[in-house]
Amino acid sequence: MRKGFEGLFGIVRDRLMIDPLSGHVFVLGNGRKNRLKILYWDGSGLWICSKRLEKGRFSWPAQGDENGKVRLSQEQLAMLLGGIELKQSRRKDWYRKEMVGIGAEKSGV
Repeated sequence: MRKGFEGLFGIVRDRLMIDPLSGHVFVLGNGRKNRLKILYWDGSGLWICSKRLEKGRFSWPAQGDENGKVRLSQEQLAMLLGGIELKQSRRKDWYRKEMVGIGAEKSGV
């Protein structure tokens, strides 16, 4: 967790293979799961926020793809940051419109 702007930018670009300037929020954690950093591009610059737990660990989602990417909803991110166990929560079967994928074009009407 010693990386700054350029290091985190490189991890997102090279390991996760996503454009760090895409507007997505990137949450990166350490191996002991007691620290995390958030990288976000707001259109004019990069933000880095960090949190270190004094006791305990973050409850990271277990599943991920081959690059370690996990998609979280805004509710799941709030639960992760608030110390709520994500494994014991589940999403109800409500209708949800799929979000536009990475690299897909948004059509303006």
